[in-house]
This record gives sequence, C-alpha cells and structure tokens, in this order.
Amino acid sequence: MTNAPEDFEAPEFDLDAELAETDEWESGYADADPEEQTVGSMELAERHALRRVVGLSTELEDISEVEYRQLRLERVVLVGVWTEGSVEDAENSMAELAALAETAGSQVLENVYQRRDKPDPATYIGRGKVEGVREIVVATGADTVIMDGELAPSQLRNLEDKLKVKVVDRTALILDIFAQHAKSREGKAQVELAQLSYMKQRLRGWGSSLSRQAGGIGGRGPGETKIETDRRRINDKVAKLRRELAQMKTTRQTKRNERRRNAIPSVAIAGYTNAGKSSILNRLTDAGVLVENALFATLDPTTRRTTAEDGRIYTMSDTVGFVRHLPHDLIEAFRSTLEEVAEADLVVHVVDGSHPDPEGQLAAVREVFAEIDAGSVPELVVINKADLADPLTLARLRLREPRSVVCSAKTGEGIADVLAAIEADLPRPEIEIRVLLPYSRGDLVSRIHDKGDIVSVEHTGDGTLIHARVSEAFAGELELYTLSGT
Repeated sequence: MTNAPEDFEAPEFDLDAELAETDEWESGYADADPEEQTVGSMELAERHALRRVVGLSTELEDISEVEYRQLRLERVVLVGVWTEGSVEDAENSMAELAALAETAGSQVLENVYQRRDKPDPATYIGRGKVEGVREIVVATGADTVIMDGELAPSQLRNLEDKLKVKVVDRTALILDIFAQHAKSREGKAQVELAQLSYMKQRLRGWGSSLSRQAGGIGGRGPGETKIETDRRRINDKVAKLRRELAQMKTTRQTKRNERRRNAIPSVAIAGYTNAGKSSILNRLTDAGVLVENALFATLDPTTRRTTAEDGRIYTMSDTVGFVRHLPHDLIEAFRSTLEEVAEADLVVHVVDGSHPDPEGQLAAVREVFAEIDAGSVPELVVINKADLADPLTLARLRLREPRSVVCSAKTGEGIADVLAAIEADLPRPEIEIRVLLPYSRGDLVSRIHDKGDIVSVEHTGDGTLIHARVSEAFAGELELYTLSGT
C-alpha cells in the first residue's frame, strides 16, 4: 500500500536504458576495442575506479556514496624549506611536491616555502613560520600539512601539537603512493618493508597505554610498555618480510643467471618518474604495460624479450622511477628490483625533455645509480617528450650528453633512432668463428642467429658456411664444426 494517487501509474523500469546512461562514465578504457585492450589499460581502469571527489565525507551516514567507492580528497597545505640552490630550484621542488600530493589523492590548497641556512631542529620551519602556517590551515580549512623534507620524530610531534592537524613529510607521502600502486606480491612486500622501517622510528605512546603491568605474585612492577610491544611486533614483521624478499630475490637471480648462461644481453630502462619509461617500452616491444600521466604510476618491473635487426635476442626491462631525495628505506627495500639496473648490459636513461629542470633529473637518477653500484654500466640517454620540449633545451641537452637520442613516445618521432642506438650499444660476442655446419644441424644455425653476431652466411655443397661472433661457451659447442685456422 502506498500514498500515491489511484490513477498513478509507475514508470516501467528498463535495465538496459539505465545502464546506457553510465556509458559516458570514465572507466580508463571505455572507448577501447575489447580486442585491443592490454593489461596496462585494464590496470588503469581499475585504478580509476577508485576516484576521489571534493567535498564528500567518508562518515558512516554517507553510505550511498561510499558504495560508489568514492573517497573524500584530503585538503593539504605544502610547506618547504629552501637551504641551497636558486629560487627556481625551490619552486621546482615545490611543484614536484604538489604533483606527488595530487598523485596520492589530495587537493592542494596553498604552498609556502622559506629561505633558511638549515632546518630548525625543533619544528623544521621555525616558531614564527609555524604560527603563519597555522593561520593558513585555519583560513583554508586544510586537514593535512605536507613538509618538503624528511622530518625527525620530534619535529613531527612538535608540528602536529602546534598545527592541530595531521603532518606528513615527503618520505611518508612517497611511501603512500607506492602502497597505492604496488600490484605484485614482491612489490607489496617491498613497500610494506619500507613503511615499517619508516614507522619504527616514529612510534608514539598515548597516556596510560605507555605501560602495562601483570597481576599476581612475581608479576608486579613495570611491564612491557605499549610502545615496546609495537616496536617488537614491527621488528618481527620486518624480519619475516626480509626472509620472503630473500626467497623472491633467489628466483629473480635464477632468471638472470639463465639469461646470462644463454648469453642474452639485457637492457634496463631507468630514469626519473613520469619521464615516459613505460611508454617507450610499449613503443619498442608492444609490452602493453600501464601508462598514466602520474608520478610512480608503474612500480613492478616488466621484462620483455625482443629481437634486434640482425636477429640477436635481448631483453628489455622497465624499472621503478626515481625522484629527488628518494627515501633511503625505499632504496633498501627495492634493492632486488633495482639490481635489474646494476646487472644490465646497457641502461637506457630516460629524461623528460619538457621538464623545467632536466639536468636536475639526470643528476638525481645518477645519484641512485651510484648508490646501487650501477655507475659503471654503459648508459644511453633518451630525451623523451620532444613534441612538448623547447628546441633550445633539446639542443642544450644534446650538447651536454653526447651519447643521447631525442624522441617522443607519444607521437613515435625518433623511436627508430632509439632502437638503432640501443642495438648499436648491445655487447658483442667476443669469440670470432668460421664453421661449416651440415644441413642436418639447422638447430645450430638457428642458435647462431639468435645468440651470435652474424658476419656472413654462405650455402655450399657441403653445408652452411657461417662467419660469426659468439660467446666463449657457445664456441666450445661448435668446436667440432670449426674450420682450421680460426
């Protein structure tokens, strides 16, 4: 029974019509041909399914909106301390912090930075600036303050006590982005390890939970405090994660050894975050990995097998992006992944040619190379986003980096030059051979094409005469067919 008039006729519900109204909703690959969807496009759609909207509370009463999986944007104020370099460097650092904050899912309301000889040991920014930031927080209604630096535990506590809102430093911000974007089991374990290592130094006790006492005879006295219990549990979890990552590292090392045994050269694509590494990998190998205009969009390394113009097989790997002041805990946690760079035969160092400070990007990435012992690996600089870059900037970078190639992964301009430069820099087999293979050993001919560097091939009445360069191990296998004098 209802309160509707007797002559009221309810409209007929049409499910197809209702669903058709959602066709315009953004899904990441709504317009893509189902047969052309890649793993990357589907991952991007899944990531965009959790969109954040302004002004929506996540309290229990808004259950209808929560069912649509929409979360409220955090409203943040950015604060930086400029201790060295030029004003332009400070502004670039704040712009990068803003991009990191938006990638993490927040709305940037205001940003301020100050010139100091060194950060204040108590509050990082000094008592006067703390009062100014508090006024900004009250005026804007911000609920979070993000500091452009790594805060000591005491600085973090003092700032939260004075600002009355949550305070996050640059390291915690980057760790949050990594936690959102990690997909593989290894990636999630690496991020969790870095987060626990960061958290262990910043545990705080609250009131009566600082101590616990056991009852009864022999149990009186100060018991284990809550903070000690938390620290012990974190240590236990860290030890467990390290054991798991050591097992995963063994698997990764086994794959590397197999490639090395088969003399398959490896190329690692590395560079600053959002420089276009995944886009270049897709262009060169049709890998179909996720591509998004966001910082740290791809964390899990992707390796693809490809073939050079001369028939040689080699692998190409995409790696996690770098950033200025990359947290040390992340470098340690992702060391097994970053070893893909250290043990590669060639590093393709991708830099964003349209960035305001590409030289700074190059320097920041090379600092990480030095920390993971990859400084001696041959390096090819690929200057990406040529369609957006200033020609004068491109010319300056080409002059600064003699071994460099300019391209645009978006338009395809220069991709052929990148591929040619990579293949020219691939390591050449060291042993030169001349072999006469009977026609019944076509398998050996195929392996020489795959693993060796062919100089000439001639088909004779006695078999296939091949002049090539191969690895020392493979040369031993071909010794039976090697012509005298070679």
